[in-house]
Amino acid sequence: MWVNTVHYQLVDPVPATLTSLRNPNLLVSFPNPKTFRFLRLVKFKALAAKKQQLTKLETRKPESENFTVSEKNGDEVADYGWLPAFPHVLIASMSNFLFGYHIGVMNGPIVSIARELGFEGNSILEGLVVSIFIVGAFVGSISSGSLVDRLGCRRTFQIVTIPLILGAILSAQAYSLDEVLLGRFLVGLGIGVNTVLVPIYISEVSPTKYRGSLGALCQIGSCLGIITSLCVGIPSDNDPHWWRTILYIASIPGFIITIGMQFAVDSPRWLCKAGKLDDAKAVVNNLWGASEVEKAIEEFQTVSKNDGSDLNSRWLELLEERHSRVAFLGGTLFVLQQFAGINGVLYFSSLTFQNVGVTSGALASLVVGLTNLAGSLCALYLMDKQGRQKLLIGSYLGMAVSMFLVVYAISFPLDEQLSHNLSILGTVLYIFTFATGAGPVTGLIISELSSTRMRGKIMGFSFTAHWVCNFLVGLLFLDLVEKFGVSPVYASFGGVSLVAAIFANYFIVETKGRSLEEIEMSLNPNIQARGRDK
Repeated sequence: MWVNTVHYQLVDPVPATLTSLRNPNLLVSFPNPKTFRFLRLVKFKALAAKKQQLTKLETRKPESENFTVSEKNGDEVADYGWLPAFPHVLIASMSNFLFGYHIGVMNGPIVSIARELGFEGNSILEGLVVSIFIVGAFVGSISSGSLVDRLGCRRTFQIVTIPLILGAILSAQAYSLDEVLLGRFLVGLGIGVNTVLVPIYISEVSPTKYRGSLGALCQIGSCLGIITSLCVGIPSDNDPHWWRTILYIASIPGFIITIGMQFAVDSPRWLCKAGKLDDAKAVVNNLWGASEVEKAIEEFQTVSKNDGSDLNSRWLELLEERHSRVAFLGGTLFVLQQFAGINGVLYFSSLTFQNVGVTSGALASLVVGLTNLAGSLCALYLMDKQGRQKLLIGSYLGMAVSMFLVVYAISFPLDEQLSHNLSILGTVLYIFTFATGAGPVTGLIISELSSTRMRGKIMGFSFTAHWVCNFLVGLLFLDLVEKFGVSPVYASFGGVSLVAAIFANYFIVETKGRSLEEIEMSLNPNIQARGRDK
C-alpha cells in the first residue's frame, strides 16, 4: 500500500497459515530447534491425511460451475463465475480508490496550501499536514474490528464515509492550519477503517475460486485513485486555489460508496453470525449458486457453534494461541512489507528520475503510478493461478534483486548514463514486483487465515502495525540516507526483502482454492473433532 508520511512523494498503501500437522497444505511452522531439520519428515508423515482431505474436497462441486458458460472459441471456455460478486466487490474497492486519491492529493498542492494558510517554509508544519493522515488511520485501524463485528461490513462502509466526506469538505473550506489538520485527521480515520474492511469484505463475499483475483482489486483501486489525483491536480501548478477544488472532488467517491452499499449484499458469514440465516442463504444463492447454499450454511454454522463466533469477540482473545499465531503472522508480514522500504524507494524515486532528465515531479509520479498499476493487473491474473505464497516469495525476491541492482549502480564505478539507467531500471522493477505480491497479497492472506470470530480484530491489529512502521520509515528515511548514504540504506531494504521471502517460504502456505471455513477447520482441530462427532 502506498502512503507517504512526512514527505510529499507518492508511497504505496498497501493498502499465513497455521495448522496442525494433520494438514500440511496449511502449515505454519514456528521455529524451534527441530523444525527445519525434520520439515520433510513431517510433510511425509502428513501425506496420508493430506490425501484423505483432498479426496473429501473433490466431492464438493466448485462454486464457479454454477456460473460457467460454455461458450467455446476454439479450445477456450468462458468462465463468468466471478461476475455475480463483482459489482459488490467493485463498490467496496471504491474505498481503496478514495484511499489512493487522498494519498496523491497532497503531492503537489501542499505548497499552495502552506502559502495561502500562512505556514509556507515551515517544513515541520507541512509534514504534519501530511502525516496527521496516518495518525487518523492508526486510530481507525484499532476501532475497525469492533465496528465490523457489531455492524457488519455493509453498514460499517456507510458509516465510515461520514468522516471521509466531512474531512474532505472541511479541508477544502479550511482557512486555518487547525481546520486542515482536523480535516486530514478525519480522512485518515475513515481510511484506517476501510483498509481493514475492504479485504475482509472481499474475502467473505467472493467465490472461493476467484477470491484472490477479486482481492487484487484493492490494489488496483488504490493505483487508479493515485493516478486520478495526479491528473486532477495538474491545474494546481497555475492556479494557487485549485487545491480547494481537488479536495472537494475527494468527497464524491464517499457519496458513491454510501449509495452503492445500499444495494450491495452483506457478508453471508456475518449474517449467519447475526442469526439472519435466510438472508445468508439468499446471498450465497445469488453470489455462489443454489448448489452451494446447503454446504456453505452448514460450514458457517459448524464454525460458528464450535468457535463461539458471536458478535462480541474481545481484544484479549488475541492472546489465545490459535488467534495470537495469526496475529503474529499478520503483524510480521506488515512489518516486513514496510521495512522492505517501499516508502523510502518511492520518496527517492523523484531524484532518480531527475538524474536521467525527467524533471517533472508529476510525470515521474505518473510513471510510478502506472508501473504499480501494471504490477497490480498481473497480480489479479496470477493470484488464483499461482497462489499467494508463490507471489509473495517471487515478489520479495524481485524487490531484493532490484535493490541490489540500484546499490550496484550507485556504488561501483560505471559510466554515468549507465549508472542512471540501472537506477531507473531497479526502481521501476522494485515497484512492479512489489505490486505483484507484497502489496496486494499481504492484506488478503491475513484475512483468509483469521478465524470468523476474530477476523476483524486480527486485521485491525495487523494494519495498526502497518501504520506504525509506515510512519517510522517515512520519518527516519532521510536521516538514515544523510548519515549512512543511499547504498547502505537500499542494501538494508534488499536484505529485509530476502528475509521476507524466507519468512513466506517457511511460514506461509497456500490458501487458494479453499473456503474460509475449510481453512479455519484445518487450523482448529477442535472444530474438526466436533464435526466428526456429529
